[in-house]
Amino acid sequence: MNILGIETSCDETSAAILGDGGVRSNVVSSQHCHGDFGGVVPELASREHERLIVSIVDTALKDANITKNELDVIAATAGPGLIGAVMVGLCFAEGLAWALGKPFVPVNHVEAHIFSPFISDTASSRSPERDFVSLTVSGGHTLLSVVHQDLSYEVIGRTIDDAAGEAFDKTGKMLGLGYPAGPVIDRLASQGDPAFHRFPRALTSSSQTSRSYRGNFDFSFSGLKTSVLTWIGQHDHAFIERHLADIAAAVQDAIVSVLVEKTVAAALQHRVGAVSVAGGVSANSGLRAAMADACRRHGLELFIPAMAYSTDNAAMIATMASLMLSRGRVGENAYNVAPFARFSPARRSQH
Repeated sequence: MNILGIETSCDETSAAILGDGGVRSNVVSSQHCHGDFGGVVPELASREHERLIVSIVDTALKDANITKNELDVIAATAGPGLIGAVMVGLCFAEGLAWALGKPFVPVNHVEAHIFSPFISDTASSRSPERDFVSLTVSGGHTLLSVVHQDLSYEVIGRTIDDAAGEAFDKTGKMLGLGYPAGPVIDRLASQGDPAFHRFPRALTSSSQTSRSYRGNFDFSFSGLKTSVLTWIGQHDHAFIERHLADIAAAVQDAIVSVLVEKTVAAALQHRVGAVSVAGGVSANSGLRAAMADACRRHGLELFIPAMAYSTDNAAMIATMASLMLSRGRVGENAYNVAPFARFSPARRSQH
């Protein structure tokens, strides 16, 4: 079975082909028109998706060495995301599926991230073999969920203000690192001292090794941004430039330590033996190393996607569609799904 996946939730236009032998192609085009604005401009993103969608899908088909007539299923992100951007990929995919007379599968973008560690290059899909706690962390979302083998899940924690990826980007902007700043902070942090300055860690507890975690599992990063801004204002430009790597390391440590503490505590409290990290921020080397170390110390199995599947990509959309089909989770009214901008676990029942 050949599944075409399409992803256009933000500023990546992506198409992928998933076959019985795994991912056959995964084409991602990242938009570079937003740098001067310090963030993604929704209207520009939508226009870029419109300009690129046909060529990206054609390239994915060519790379997989198949024609559109050999497709069996077509899937696309239905949300959450920038509503105009989502509509470009969703409408294109629905139209293509209708024209070819093929089944259409709408996919929840966040769910696709949750199961992205199970993308396989050698099989059509790999299913989780045990329950796990998922940390889904990106520019728009920071979620903790308990995930079950039947693909059901419960969100037990989420950000009450800014997502972790947004905190990376906005603190990077304060430091003059451009947009997106996350990868730059990661690179600088590897050369700096995380103990240079201790920035605040909101909603945390010192009892992360306990099965009775005294903190809650929600996240808050707005206070960190304010603290960084205040601290920068207390030092001159030369000092900031001289210690840029140390500041980046301290900021990254503040974000990563919270993510790791809460994820491990959730796994211990809910008595599951595995943890996953997914979403764009899962590409951060500091987070990967810290989570791997924490999981080793607490005897937890760690699932994490390959770097190519960490950021937004269509392979995760095709993989999620495959998992949904295998569980009978695709309704007869799939063509009538409405695009949506915000994540809500309740939307799972609409698939």
